[in-house]
Amino acid sequence: MAANKQVLLANRPTGWVKESDFRIVETPVPKPGEGQVLIKNSYLSLDPYMRGRMNDARSYAAKVELGEVMTGETVGEVIEGRSATFAKGDWVAGRVGWQQYAVSDGSNLRKIDTNLAPPSAHLGVVGMPGVTAYVGLLDIGQPKAGETVVVSAASGAVGSVVGQIAKLRDCRVVGVAGGKEKCDFVVKELGFDACIDHRAGDLDAALAAAAPKGIDVYFENVGGPLLDAVLLRCNPFARIPLCGMVSQYNATERYGVKNLMMAVGMRIRLQGFIVSDHMQRWPEALRQLGQWVRDGKVKYRESVTEGLENAPRAFIGLLKGENFGKQLVKL
Repeated sequence: MAANKQVLLANRPTGWVKESDFRIVETPVPKPGEGQVLIKNSYLSLDPYMRGRMNDARSYAAKVELGEVMTGETVGEVIEGRSATFAKGDWVAGRVGWQQYAVSDGSNLRKIDTNLAPPSAHLGVVGMPGVTAYVGLLDIGQPKAGETVVVSAASGAVGSVVGQIAKLRDCRVVGVAGGKEKCDFVVKELGFDACIDHRAGDLDAALAAAAPKGIDVYFENVGGPLLDAVLLRCNPFARIPLCGMVSQYNATERYGVKNLMMAVGMRIRLQGFIVSDHMQRWPEALRQLGQWVRDGKVKYRESVTEGLENAPRAFIGLLKGENFGKQLVKL
C-alpha cells in the first residue's frame, strides 16, 4: 500500500497564510485496531474556519498544534474495517484531516449515500456548508415570504445555498459577490433577483438600488465595510445571522464597524452561530437538502484542485476569494 501523504501545520501565521506555514510529509498507512476503520479519502474540503484553527487564540474549537495534521473534513471509502457500525465499502464523511488515509473509531464519521449525490457534494451542498446555510437562515434569519434577504459571499458554498433556500421561501434575494462572472452565475444559474459586485465600489448606492424596500435578513459571511453598508439599509427588527467574517481572518488590524448603533434604533438582532451546536438539526437538514438537489431546486458548483500537495495553495486562494463555489481537493 502507498504511503500516507499528510499536510501538517508548520507555523502559526501572522497576517496572510503562506505555503511555508504547512509541511507535507509521508508516513506509513495506519492500521485499524479493534472497533476502528481505515478510510481511503477521495476529497478534502477546504473551508474558511480553518484559518482560525491555525491561531493560538481563544476560540470555539481547539487549535491545531504545530506538527499536527491540519484539521478538515473528507469523504472517502472504508477499505478495512473492524467496526460494528461501518463496513468495508461504506462511503463516509468525517473530520479526519488533510491526509490520504485515516483511522477512525467512527465517532467523527457519518455514512453518506452516493446515490443521493456524488461523494464530493457531501462536503458541500449536502454536507456541513449546506447545513450551515439551512440552520443559519431558517432558524436565525427566519425569512418570511415577501421579505428581502441579502447574502454575502453569494457564490460560495454556504451563501449559494442560503440564497436558493430564501427563494424557495418566496423572498427577494440579493447576493453580494466578487466580480461579474460570479454575479452572473448567482443571478442566471442560482435564481437570485440581483447580485452586487463588491469590487465595483459604492456599496451604499448598490444596496439601495438592489434592496429598495430595505433589508430584512442579512446572512453574514464576510464582515468589514459590507456589514456597515447593510446596517444602514436594515428594516426594523431585521435579523443578521453571523456565520463568518472571512475579510477579517488574515487582518493584522481588525476593521471597526461604524454603524453598529443602527442595531439599537432598528432593533436588529445579530446572532453568531456555529453549526456544530445544532447537531439535532442535521438529519432534517440533510434530508431536505438532498431532496432539493435531487429535484433540481438547489444547484451547486465546485472548484476542484488536484493533489493533496496543492491544498495549501488552494486554501490561500479560498481566503482570497479565488474559488468559485465549494473548494475541494481531489486526493
